Amino acid sequence: MNPIRSREHSADQEISIWVVEDDDLYRETISALISETGGMRCDHSFGTLEEALQALGEEYAPEIILMDIGLPGIDGIKGSMLVKEVSPATDVIILTIHGDDDKVFQAICAGASGYLLKSATPEEVVQAISDVLGGGAPLSPQIARKVLERFSLLMGPRGTSDLTRRENEILKLMVEGLTKRGIAERLFLSYFTVDTHIKNIYAKLHVHSRSGAVARALKENLL
Repeated sequence: MNPIRSREHSADQEISIWVVEDDDLYRETISALISETGGMRCDHSFGTLEEALQALGEEYAPEIILMDIGLPGIDGIKGSMLVKEVSPATDVIILTIHGDDDKVFQAICAGASGYLLKSATPEEVVQAISDVLGGGAPLSPQIARKVLERFSLLMGPRGTSDLTRRENEILKLMVEGLTKRGIAERLFLSYFTVDTHIKNIYAKLHVHSRSGAVARALKENLL
């Protein structure tokens, strides 16, 4: 399957979001929430990742995919990786009932841009979408705690990389959860300069997403 491009849109156009969830009621609830939120629309909802991947090969990719981990067939962890292979510009937000730290770690390493429990309020789901669009990586408080605990166990002697001093500064702020705009304001740089630095960071760390860069920085103790 060849990589495809995302739909270009201006500020006044709605954000395209897909939902991949095998629970019919929850899928309908989330899809309705998106459709009722200004500036967003749910173009498609699927019960399996296989259906979503087929659609990705035939249509414009969405900006965001909300995806369950416990899907029949290909699960959401492997699904996150496959989505990023087909459409690197599409962000995946994992929605699941699971709070298991292994699943959290796997989802982040697979390229998920955010991870929220299904108990999240509608406001939290909408905020997570907005955060990801702004370059953030939303995690629920419960999940953030588990991720930090898991990474603390993995951290050994400080690793090395060929990142520049400025790139290391930006990577550190990414780990702290700042958006691109927040990083630009903190370091008194333009948004576009920060965006260029982040692309260089991705290339040097051999990752394709913010969450992948953060995961590698923490796992290999690069900071």
